[in-house]
Amino acid sequence: MDKGLVLGITGASGSIYAFRFLEHAIRLKLKVECIVSETAERVISYELDKPFEEFKSYFSSKGVRFHSPENFFAPLASGSYLKEKFKGVVILPCSVGTLGAVANGIVSNLIHRVCDVSIKENIPLILAVREMPLNAIHLENMLKLQKIGVKAFPISPGFYGKPSTIEDLVDFAVGKILDLLEVNHQIYKRWGL
Repeated sequence: MDKGLVLGITGASGSIYAFRFLEHAIRLKLKVECIVSETAERVISYELDKPFEEFKSYFSSKGVRFHSPENFFAPLASGSYLKEKFKGVVILPCSVGTLGAVANGIVSNLIHRVCDVSIKENIPLILAVREMPLNAIHLENMLKLQKIGVKAFPISPGFYGKPSTIEDLVDFAVGKILDLLEVNHQIYKRWGL
């Protein structure tokens, strides 16, 4: 069985990125386990104009497994389990609060714990930060993580594919994340094609 992905969704604006990531992961037949922060639940409801329970129910029916961010007894909190079952961890969108916690080894919820375990077990970790402008602390936290192999970057769509919809812009970022995880896809138009 192929290894799956862990998706952490934090309270930063950009719920559409997580939504599209899950849609593409399902289409690509990727196993995904998801942790959604309490603030992210509210942001999802607000930005996607649907109750979080509807979002969760829809993706649960497609095979996505959800974990409570307060459940430190979830299997995802174990390094051996994470290393055996998952090819990578993605935090999308990643709040600067989560960025700071991960960069400084602070573990106060399951999202932080999974990131911490990912780092110690050398499992690819991608933090897709959704904030603008970035201050010096944010940049220092990204640099600190980059130096140890974590991919931490602001979500920034490209325009060379001539996007015509919001989904095109979002899919560019989602596609770049899947590229980092070495997942084959045709989600966005690549340069020169």
